[in-house]
Parts: sequence; structure tokens; C-alpha cells
Amino acid sequence: MAASPGSGGGGAGAVHSCNTSGFAFDSGLEIRTRSVEQTLLPLVSQITTLINHKDNIKKSDRTLQAIQRVGQAVNLAVGRFVKVGEAIANENWDLKEEINIACVEAKQAGETIAALTDVTKLNHLESDGQITILTDKTGVVQAARLLLSSVTKVLLLADRVVIKQIVTSRNKVLATMEKLEKVQSFQEFVQIFSQFGNEMVEFAHLTGDRQNDLKDEKKKARMAVARAVLEKGTMMLLTASKTCLRHPSCDSAHKNKEGVFDRMRVALDKVIEIVTECRQNGETDSSSVSIFTGIKELKLNIEALQENLYFESKENLSAALEAILERVEDFTDSAYTSHEHRERILVLSAQTRTELQQFISVWMQAQSRRTKSTAEELELTVLKVSHGLHELRKELHHTAMQLAADLLKCHADHVVLKALKLTGVEGNLEALAEYACKLSEQKEQLVEMCRLLWHVSGTEPLEITCIHAEETFQVTGQQIISAAETLTLHPSSRIAKENLDVFCEAWESQISDMAALLREISDVFEGRRGEKYDHLSLPKPMKNNANLKSLKPDKPDSEEQARIARLGLKLALLTSDADCELEKWEDRDNEIVRHGRSMSRMAYSLYLFTRGEGPLKTSQDLIHFLEVFAAEGLKLTSNAQSFSKQLKDDDQLMLLLEINKLIPLCHQLQTITKTSLQNKVFLKVDKCITKIRSMMALVVQLLSVCYALLKKVETTRWVSAANKDTTDGKT
Repeated sequence: MAASPGSGGGGAGAVHSCNTSGFAFDSGLEIRTRSVEQTLLPLVSQITTLINHKDNIKKSDRTLQAIQRVGQAVNLAVGRFVKVGEAIANENWDLKEEINIACVEAKQAGETIAALTDVTKLNHLESDGQITILTDKTGVVQAARLLLSSVTKVLLLADRVVIKQIVTSRNKVLATMEKLEKVQSFQEFVQIFSQFGNEMVEFAHLTGDRQNDLKDEKKKARMAVARAVLEKGTMMLLTASKTCLRHPSCDSAHKNKEGVFDRMRVALDKVIEIVTECRQNGETDSSSVSIFTGIKELKLNIEALQENLYFESKENLSAALEAILERVEDFTDSAYTSHEHRERILVLSAQTRTELQQFISVWMQAQSRRTKSTAEELELTVLKVSHGLHELRKELHHTAMQLAADLLKCHADHVVLKALKLTGVEGNLEALAEYACKLSEQKEQLVEMCRLLWHVSGTEPLEITCIHAEETFQVTGQQIISAAETLTLHPSSRIAKENLDVFCEAWESQISDMAALLREISDVFEGRRGEKYDHLSLPKPMKNNANLKSLKPDKPDSEEQARIARLGLKLALLTSDADCELEKWEDRDNEIVRHGRSMSRMAYSLYLFTRGEGPLKTSQDLIHFLEVFAAEGLKLTSNAQSFSKQLKDDDQLMLLLEINKLIPLCHQLQTITKTSLQNKVFLKVDKCITKIRSMMALVVQLLSVCYALLKKVETTRWVSAANKDTTDGKT
């Protein structure tokens, strides 16, 4: 298949060369239509802004010239838009009348706007040479509205054309797949597969454009997954079919081939579900909700009760928590969860259940007795429940990530796959059974890993990626075994060997993809995924808490903004320096490295905040950020102090001096968080950035000193060991 899931598909030439569906229009027309729309909308906005004035205010000649230029630009853009619409209509007779009507409306609206903004037709001059009115402000507004309405109609109709193309293309692919399944000779297979390849290129092109045009991240992820299955499935279908033709009486070869066809059909159906926005057989997503989603919804419902005490029933809250804890059993029942993690999860689950019951008790009291003390107690119990749910989710995240890291490290060398290949060419059926069993065990481990990662992935697109990975391991594992069995029964078959290689490559590719998936899940959890993702490591703000005012209302002036921006940039440079120091360390699990890395990442999120980006949104986010940053700094100094005990007097003194510079700043930062400065929030931000910058400068210096002293200790030990060996040798 010519296009990857994330690409725009094959080239346009490839599509035209194999387009036998009766549509000369391709999805490029949709792209051009949207580009014209993007030109029209800001111009119409300019018109409405320019004419939104008091009737008696005089307009200068310069203003009127600007209005005229905008009106002319709109009319030209409408002309281009109408040409595209007419081209679509001429190729789609069933929609031609509707599209043409909308195009006529758009053209009339464009001409009306141009006429009403034409300064040369205005003769209403005052004695001072200024024009006092725009001839027909209401007419321009009405024309602009008509223009937007007609443009929207054309876009919706064009969208129907694109959907129709994709459905037609998919039907062609399915029809050709049925022929491929029934083919009996190599010559016939080659001819039909050539047609199938062209049709898949066309389908890839259409769905690639559609994927790029989707605004919904969840739909975009589902489309990418389906297209990935089709891309890899095309090569699998080729080798599996050839193997069946070469060994027609081999049951394992037929089983292998059927698995490929079945999965490709499911992927084709998923694409149609996405583009038509309907599910097959009334299927819904409500039957399966991840732990992350369940916790997120429960926290939102609990927080909403502070504003509306009757928003939810206690039975529903208890049921929601029990549903979450039932899913937590996926972790506690797993044979791959360590004893320590299992015990911690069970303790946190019990604590969360107790805290929710306490909240419900206080909530019931608040319904009957609305006092200030009751409201404060309710708010406190909300915070406790939110914190408990956050701690539970954090423990589940660490459990899943540790299991995934261990499994991927264990299976990175693909020993079992290599053994199956060797077993196949040797024709050793006994060894095949042994390694097939081992691969099945490995498959079950990876499937369970994906299931646990799905629970904690943190975003819907990542959840979809986890489900795809789980399905891939499940299906590909079985197909590898059937392909290996075919090769073992026919050890001299070059086609059977090629087929096994294709499925093994798919397995190895999925293992490799998991490493990237783990990084993405970790980024989301630690709040490094930008604005569109929640900063999941921070508690959600309560709506009625006085300390949770948004940071946006009190906007700073331009001078203050510039100062904060400069401070943020200097802070970003310091995080780069810290990262450079951390890169020197070979032991990435060293506690000093871990806390230094954490502080660097947090400081970078504060830099993003100065740009109006990143995870920090409210003052509560900022306060919590400062608390955690100060705590990380104290942990870093504590670990550095432990390391200093390994040093000689002079080196120890030098390190302690660096440590003692950082500790007071950590305590000062903790004090700042306790001071309420909501009325001067940007002054507080200013102080915080300055304090964080001073701390990061000391962190960079501390990391540098620690690394230098660590190398010195290691060198001393090596020299001592070498001298000892020399002395022992002489003795």
C-alpha cells in the first residue's frame, strides 16, 4: 500500500490512473474548496467589523477604500469558490441541482457585497470632504450572511461526494478481495492482485485526505489505525495467498490466509463507520470504559456537587466508584503485577472507598444544613476524594509502565521468532510445538500489557492505539504460528519462508511501536503534551474555591508581558543546560538524576505558561506546581547529601556548600505558596519565575558538581582496584 496511516495517501496521478468508479472529481477538490472557504471567512469578518459602526460617525476616504478592497477581494474569492462548486456539480449529477443553486446564491452574495462597498458609487459628501454613511449597511450584512449560508451548503454537499467516493472505493476493494479468495491459479492471481493494488492505492489516497481533514482526534486515531491494518495487510495478503496457491492442501496455510482477509474486512468496515459517522449493528463504546476515563468522570461529578447539591445521587456516585474498582482488578488479578504494586493498589482502593463514603455523609448533611462550616467541610472531603483518586491512578500508571518496560526489554531480541524460523526450515515439528507455546505465552503477556496501558493511557487517541496494539499481538501471534507450521510442513518452500518473514516483521514492528507509545503515555501523565491535554499530575480545580480564580482576568500590560516573557525565555535556557548535564549521567535511574530531570521538566512547563501554552491554567495549578517543585528540590538536596557521605573531606565540603545554597530557596518557595496574592496574581507569577530561575541555576551547578565528584570517586576506586591487583600479582 502506497500510503502510511499518517500520510495523505498515494500521489494524485496514481489515483487518476486507477479511477474506474465513474468519479472524475477527487478529494483534492474538497481541499481546494476548504482553502477558498478559509479565504472567505476572514474577509467576511473584516466586512462586518468595518461596517459595525454608529450611523452618524463619519468615515474617512481611507476607511472607505479599505472597505472597497475587502468587498472586491470577497467577490474574487467567491468566483473561485463557485468554479470549484460547479466542477463538483458537473461530475455528480445526483447533487448537481443542489450544488448549482448554492453556487448561484454565493455568486449573487459576492456581487452584492462588491456593489455595496464600491466607493465610486457613493456621492454623499459633506462640506469637509468626508463621507458620512455607507449606502446600505444592512444590505452588506444580509449579503454576508447569505454568502456564509451558501458556502456552508456547498461544503456539506462536497463532503457527501467525498464520502460517496470512499464508500464506492471500499466496495470495489471488497469485490476484488472476494475474487482473490476464490482464485485457483498463479496467473489469475497476479492479474487480480494487480487490480487490487491499484484499488488500494486509490482507497489509501481518499482515506488519507479524509484523515488529514478530520478535526476529532479520536476519529483521526481510529482512521490511522484502520489504515495501518490495511497497509500491512496488503503485503500479508500477497504472501499468504501465494502460499495457499503453492500448498493448496495445507490447512495451516488456509487458516493463515483467512486471518488476513478477515482482519482487512474489519478494517474496511471501520473506515466506513468513521466517514459515515454510524456504527455497524448498533455498536457503541459505552460497554468498555478505561479506569482513567472513569476516574475523570467521577471527579467531575463530585466537583459539580459543590455548586449543585442535587446534581447526582449517592447511589450513582457509589456505583461509579465500584465500577472503577472492578476494573482495577485487571491490575490486582494480573499474574504479572508485582506483590508490592498489588498491595499498594489494594490499600489505595480501600482508602478511596472510605473517602467517598465520608464525602457522601458530609454531602447529605450539606443538603439539609447549608452553613459556611458545612460548605468548607464538603470542600475538604472533595479534595480528599480527588487526591485519593489521583494517587490510585498514579500507582496504576507506575504498575503498567513498569510491566511494559520489563516485557519490552525481555522480548527485544526476538529469540522465539528466530527459533521458529530455524525450526521451520529444519522441518522440526516437535521443536515447533515448543516454540509455538512460548510465543503464545509471550503473546498473552503483551496482550495483558496493552490492556493495562489502555486503562492509564490518558487520552482517547492513545487508548485507541493501545487497543490496536492488543489486537495486533493477538491476531499476529496466531498467524505467525500458522505460518511457521506451514513452513515446517514444507521446509524447502521459499514462498512459505517469505510468508513467515512478513508476519514476523509485523510483530517486530509492533514491539518497536510500543516503545514510542510508552513515551507518549508518559508525556501525557507528566503533562508534557501541550494545551490539548490536561496536566494530569495536577488536581482538578474546584469551581467554587476562592483560591481557584483563573489566571486570565487580570491581564498584565505590555511591559509586564514583555518582562515575564524574558524571564520565561531565560528559564527555558536553564532547563536546556540542566538537560545537558543530565545527559552526561550513564545511570539514568540515579535518584539525583531522577529528581533533577523532574525539576527540569516542571520548569519547562512554567516557561510554556509564560507563552500562554502548556498545562498550567489556574492559580491552583500554579500553587500546586510550586509545592511540588519545592518538594522535588528538597528531595534532590537530600539525595545529594547522601552521596556526599561517600566523599573525602574537601570534596564533601564543596558539595555541601552547593546543597546549602539550594535548600533555603526551596523553603522560601514553600512560604510563597502559603501567601495569598490573588489580587496581584501576575506579580506573584513574576516572583515565582524569578525564584524558579534562581533555583534552576543552582540545580544546574549542583548536577555538574555531583557528576564531577561521582567520576572522581569511580576513578579512585578503579585506580585502587588496579593497584591492589598489581600488588597481589607481585606477591
